[in-house]
Amino acid sequence: MRLSRWHDMNPALGRSQILTVAQARAADRAAAADGTPLSVLMQRAGEAVANAIMTRWTPRSTLVLCGPGDNGGDGFVIAAVLAAAGWPVRAAALDVSRLRGAAAEAAACWRGPVEALAPACVADAGLVIDALFGAGLSRPLAPTVVQTLEACTAAGAFVVAVDLPSGLDGDTGAALGFAPQAQLTVTFHRKKPAHVLEPGRSLCGEVVVADIGLADPGPDWLLSENGLLLWRDQFPWPKTDAHKTQRGRMVVVSGGAWSTGAARLAARAGLRIGAGMVTVLSPLDACAVNAAHLEAVMLKPFRNRSDLLKAADGSDVAVIGPGAGITPETRLNLLALAAAGPALVVDADAFSVFRDAPDALFKVLTPRDVMTPHAGEFDRIFPDLLKSSPERITAVRAAAKRSGAVTLLKGPDTVVAAPDGRAVVNTNAAPWLATAGAGDTLAGFIAGLIAQGMDSFSAACAGAWIHAEIGRTFGPGLIAEDLPEGAPAVLRGLYAER
Repeated sequence: MRLSRWHDMNPALGRSQILTVAQARAADRAAAADGTPLSVLMQRAGEAVANAIMTRWTPRSTLVLCGPGDNGGDGFVIAAVLAAAGWPVRAAALDVSRLRGAAAEAAACWRGPVEALAPACVADAGLVIDALFGAGLSRPLAPTVVQTLEACTAAGAFVVAVDLPSGLDGDTGAALGFAPQAQLTVTFHRKKPAHVLEPGRSLCGEVVVADIGLADPGPDWLLSENGLLLWRDQFPWPKTDAHKTQRGRMVVVSGGAWSTGAARLAARAGLRIGAGMVTVLSPLDACAVNAAHLEAVMLKPFRNRSDLLKAADGSDVAVIGPGAGITPETRLNLLALAAAGPALVVDADAFSVFRDAPDALFKVLTPRDVMTPHAGEFDRIFPDLLKSSPERITAVRAAAKRSGAVTLLKGPDTVVAAPDGRAVVNTNAAPWLATAGAGDTLAGFIAGLIAQGMDSFSAACAGAWIHAEIGRTFGPGLIAEDLPEGAPAVLRGLYAER
């Protein structure tokens, strides 16, 4: 089985780093200061795009749309490289007279005609290269540009974007009015937020990161794409003499008799990912239904908080929230567990019960704890952050800092942040995960890794990646019960790559 992120990442950890538009520009300036002229970087960039195209498509009628800046210069290099390789290539530009420096030099080296950019120029093009505007765009596209890019879609042409599809904000992934759907995007040095945040990630299609010789930002970068290299060395594989108690004790607090399934899903996920002993802590009225469905997962009843604390005694991590009920008891149970000492994985109903007093929750959380809200639950305890932040990364970082706990905001572009500012974006999710109970299993995966000794931020990153990888490989028809059962195949792949 091929696992999606491992073989696509450079062996150097730094290749997973994500740069803002300003940081990417700074890398270009640093290269120039070190003696690498922009014209050399532009030639490398154009060659990289052309090579990516030639490895994916056979020669066909190709149109290169060139913008008025350095992205346009890249486009003229691409056109020249493809033409030299025997491809039938045409170039169209907004305004060649606006090109300066290296971009003007690249345009001068193009020996073919340059058409005026207009929808009509797309006719008969089987492949369109969008080298109009890169990641630095900050305003909507002009009507002529929009109409031309729309004509590409109408014509059924494949679209290859240089750096980003034109019309995307490089730092947020948001479309500034209109942005085309690309089948391939080739960017340089490192990905930018728009390559990993929706809707930008989807509009980019396949993303290739080309090395054009810029310096590595260094090992202490705070924003990365989630993947094996971030947490592989911490993954808690058991030793040959391992005992179940050495693999950690995990508890999950169940809801009442009519709300037990979510807790069992979380418990089974924790067991499947390797926790040595997993116990569902059940209110008395739910014991019978839980007992009827549990086998390797153990069961302990509780009548009150004193019983709950006795049942949780000695546990390494506790999951609370899935199916727990939006009741005062859920709130009091969480506060009691926080005082008792196990790391907490907080999910689902545990957010709703603190909606009117989120500070009471934050007061008891520590960096050992993990919160796993979806967007609606996030808004209940951080009502100001998503609406005031330019994108999800900023909001989740602020939430982690405010709460003092690792915070994971679920979605197609799940973001995980630690209170110290580290953040990752998960990019291997699939739409099949949009099913009831999937979030409960994610909480269980994360808790199971914490139980085995993984630090909470790494456990949240690894749990999110494994959860998404199961969904990706299972495909259509996935339900939440399939997620724990899909863990062994992914774990076998991980073990083989260790």
